[in-house]
Amino acid sequence: MSSSPRPSFNALRAFEATARLRSMAAAAAELCVTHGAISRHVRGLEETLGLQLLTRGPLSTDPTPEGLRLAEGVASALSLIQATLEQVKPGPLSLSCSASILTHWLIPRVGRFHKAHPGMELHFNLNYGPVDVVRENIGVAIRNTIVTPPDDVVVRELVTEWVGPVCSPEYLSSARIRKHADLKGARLLATKTRLQAWDEWALAAGSPDLSLSVRESFEHFYVLIQAAACGLGIAPVPRMLVLNELQSGRLVAPFGFVPGPHKLTLWIAPHLRSRPETQALAQWLTDELKETAGPMDTGA
Repeated sequence: MSSSPRPSFNALRAFEATARLRSMAAAAAELCVTHGAISRHVRGLEETLGLQLLTRGPLSTDPTPEGLRLAEGVASALSLIQATLEQVKPGPLSLSCSASILTHWLIPRVGRFHKAHPGMELHFNLNYGPVDVVRENIGVAIRNTIVTPPDDVVVRELVTEWVGPVCSPEYLSSARIRKHADLKGARLLATKTRLQAWDEWALAAGSPDLSLSVRESFEHFYVLIQAAACGLGIAPVPRMLVLNELQSGRLVAPFGFVPGPHKLTLWIAPHLRSRPETQALAQWLTDELKETAGPMDTGA
């Protein structure tokens, strides 16, 4: 009795990446193979199954209904394989956070973590949005509640994010900012990742009727903070990202900080949550964030 030919693992992986990314070129880049190799794998898989799995268009490659069902099943299987490998032979623990959190908050403190947990290897994944913790092998992620967590992570809600406008002492003096209304004549800066930050701060600070217009926006908080420190204007930022600048006097917070509308959370990978290293990292982050992300007397 003859059996039907089985599709190869490489073909299934190439197809899943193409269906997920809606692009053979993107799948080729992710899997470090050529576009032609992806195309051959997918074509061979369709011939083996006798089904059309992808609709190839000029701008995107979309899965057919049968292709979508297969892609979801293969994705689940790949995640299970990765999770099982991590449980059998766990690799270094990866922490995901934004470049701004890594630069301004984590790096100044990570030495304390290594001192408390000598020998524990820690890798960093720079990302501030949605992430597949299994596919990208992430143990813990620091996220803001602005971002909706995936269904397969354990969410630990920590503290409210305190926010406030900051600027250089020289800019504060030259712009004559003494009360909230003075911000209307100031050069307001913002980040493209939070275009509503000024309105959110004004509401939280008790001045919801302020009509504030941003003069310049930057891609990331770490660039925004540098711009404010260099006297380019005044910017609303989370307090935890400017602790060192406030302490050194490079930045001042003329109105202090208020609890904003968002919270800081940890996303913990369920397949790694029982690892002692994961538990140690999550607890250390919880303690550090609760200590540094809340209220503190840092006003000018």
